[in-house]
Amino acid sequence: MSDAPILEFKNVSKTYNKITKALSDVSFSLEEGEFVSIIGPSGSGKSTILRCINRLVDATEGSIIFDGHDISRADKREIHQVRKKTGMIFQHYNLVNRLSVIENVLHGRLGHKSTLSGVVGLYTEKEKERAFEILEKLGLTEQAYKRCDELSGGQKQRVGIARSIMQEPRLILCDEPIASLDPSSSKVIMDHLSNINQTMNITCLINLHQVQVALKYSRRIIGITSGQIVYDGPPETLTQDIIYEIYQSKEGELITDVG
Repeated sequence: MSDAPILEFKNVSKTYNKITKALSDVSFSLEEGEFVSIIGPSGSGKSTILRCINRLVDATEGSIIFDGHDISRADKREIHQVRKKTGMIFQHYNLVNRLSVIENVLHGRLGHKSTLSGVVGLYTEKEKERAFEILEKLGLTEQAYKRCDELSGGQKQRVGIARSIMQEPRLILCDEPIASLDPSSSKVIMDHLSNINQTMNITCLINLHQVQVALKYSRRIIGITSGQIVYDGPPETLTQDIIYEIYQSKEGELITDVG
């Protein structure tokens, strides 16, 4: 195994419409197996970081190295390879609601198949067995043949996690995975993500609004405000003053909704 970081941001900036600067000279790296949370107010650049990694948007300046390759300059074929190794978990689940749970989970294999196999849904017995193993670990076996629009929010998010694991990713990106969930469901989701990180050694990078959740689960926290990193370190040294610096509004009031 290489000693190089699995992910490196080198002086990355992102400007939308040549006017709005979402990221400004952002640099950090992730070691394989880390569980890292990015915290910050809405509009701070958290989601833009994740979208630059999976190339949903292109960085304006700087470079992003993933698994030894500069993905900020990758062509279409290389981007496909990056996305195969990068699981994505969304705030609003991003499932195909009319399909069953097991069908949505098997969609995690689409990046590994030919277009024809994907269109007609050709999956091997081994892939189907693996999908059911993952559903069992996530407590979803009884929901396997339910349509996804019949599920609760917490169940839908677990389906999203299962689909991500089916990709066999090196890195899982989570964009506000518990923002739409109640505290009980949020705990279940964070427990599962933490367990996946520890048992499968999959690197996790998670955007969170809830500071208390980040403090509880993360081994490292990155604080971002106005597109710039203002904190990068362990939860133990994230002081209230630093939290204030991260979340201070334009009116100078600390955002107190921290979960």
